[in-house]
Amino acid sequence: MRKLYMEISVGLFVMLGLAALFYMAVTIGGAGMASASEQTLVARFDSSSGLKSGAFVEIAGVRIGKVTDISLDDENFEAVVLMRLPKNIEIPDDSVASIRTAGIIGDRFIKISPGGSDLGLEDGEEIIETESAISIEELVSKYMFEGGGE
Repeated sequence: MRKLYMEISVGLFVMLGLAALFYMAVTIGGAGMASASEQTLVARFDSSSGLKSGAFVEIAGVRIGKVTDISLDDENFEAVVLMRLPKNIEIPDDSVASIRTAGIIGDRFIKISPGGSDLGLEDGEEIIETESAISIEELVSKYMFEGGGE
């Protein structure tokens, strides 16, 4: 009887350990499903160079969400970016989404500059005004090989 009790105890301990590891992997990895307290917004960019899924989204320097998917609209040749944000943050419909770089050569992220409209974007709607990433390589080559537009 004592052996059976020991085997059941060890089995329960192992199961609890595996459940805790699974929970941590999903939570830390951000692989969870969108909850009812979150919304998805869409933005289209001419170029999303350097932006990756999982990149953060910020307003006023505060991280409020993250990029969940980047795909190509093969009809318009635009990058379609999906962002997951909290529903309690109402984004005005005339806001501007820009791809920025953290530091000089850091990771790319999306900065949302809120507009002044009283109308907010709903779940699944699109931020119309966007600014693509500035390519340092293109700027350097422009000034080196074209003389800066002289």
